[in-house]
Amino acid sequence: MIQTLPLALPGTLVDHHRIDMTALYSKGWGVHPFDVAGSPSGEVYALYGVYRHTYGVADEEQDPQKANFGYRVINRYSAGGEVLASAVFRTGGAEKGDSAVADGKDISLCVLPDGVLAITATPDTTTLVAPDLSRVLAVYDSKDGRPFKGFTPGEGDAFAGSISVTPSGRLLCTVAEYGVWRYGNVINNLVGVADGALTADAKPVINVLASLDPEPAHQSAVDLRPHATYQGAPVGMAHRPRPSLTELAAGEDSLSKWDGSRLGRPVALSDSLFVVPFYARTFRGGSRGQPFVFALLDDQGEMTGRLHGLHEWRDSPFTGFCRNVAADAHRGHAFHLNRYGLYAWNKAGVLRAKLDTGTKPFKPLTHFTLAACAPNGDLLLVHNKQHLILRIPAPDDLTRLAATAEEALRAYARERTTLKKQWSPVNWHWTTSSTPVHRI
Repeated sequence: MIQTLPLALPGTLVDHHRIDMTALYSKGWGVHPFDVAGSPSGEVYALYGVYRHTYGVADEEQDPQKANFGYRVINRYSAGGEVLASAVFRTGGAEKGDSAVADGKDISLCVLPDGVLAITATPDTTTLVAPDLSRVLAVYDSKDGRPFKGFTPGEGDAFAGSISVTPSGRLLCTVAEYGVWRYGNVINNLVGVADGALTADAKPVINVLASLDPEPAHQSAVDLRPHATYQGAPVGMAHRPRPSLTELAAGEDSLSKWDGSRLGRPVALSDSLFVVPFYARTFRGGSRGQPFVFALLDDQGEMTGRLHGLHEWRDSPFTGFCRNVAADAHRGHAFHLNRYGLYAWNKAGVLRAKLDTGTKPFKPLTHFTLAACAPNGDLLLVHNKQHLILRIPAPDDLTRLAATAEEALRAYARERTTLKKQWSPVNWHWTTSSTPVHRI
């Protein structure tokens, strides 16, 4: 079913800070989507940020209508598209003292097999939230903020920087390490699978399958990852899977030799086959044409192939930094959307469809970000300026993707008009005062 869902700001938050939604973002405020996740029941969760940083306003300002702020907001939608509830927490989470959520960089969502919502961020912070968004159930926080904060070995209780769920309930995770590419901070470097349940009472061990940087620098015994093991021993120092992903693709980055490359969020094509994206370093003057790989990795850690058919320049994900890959694990299909097209592959890594955004029917896709696939395979896209989620039904046959997407974009235009009449948004900012808002 094609759906269009508004990223609705809680009206109480807008009123509390007297947010001027008619103002341009250049005035120091904004709304930014982070991630969308679907549940097996058909419900959808959307995570986005709202902030205000006004020049000349002191950090100590007490008047909420003038003070600077930053929030993360999660909306929960019913299978029919109704906004059921919202949860709000400060940017910085528990560090700000008024939230239980462990915040961090590259924040994302995942609905676990038992329906619990996991908020993950780098480095290896995982917060479990009740399905109705009413409360935080557990927090797994690495408490590793190097180099900006002190690090006390053994103080934290880390889990993963991102989680994706396979059809049978395995957890496909990324894990960060210190010293990746000789940097003095903690960066995602490992991909692994956890076969046990992640609950408020216990976390499973992550069996590490692959690494990005084979030899992170400056590590000692305090940098071992006891919750992430390879061949039965904690990962760290000289112990991790080799050859690394970058060693397997060593000849493809002639400029930087993959030095400074970054690991994307892996997704599951099946219970035993995963897509692991990684990207060469970016440059201030532009990075279009830099190499990237969407690797196919099995659950034994072997790189069995890749998603083929993309040109480093003509199909570059570096334009606009469109780095997400999504997967329909039940049909064995992978998807990627960037400024140049929507691409779809089968399980063998063969490109079966490309919807060229240079053509009139698919030009609107340049304004969307592909967030994820729902458990039933539907594509979940977010419009970057109109703050709407578009749900596109997954076709069984990828040759039908063009017709399906074209129909969905036409339906989006109609449903957007209907929503504007119902919601009366201000500069494409939607607000609701009729749903419960939980402070977590």
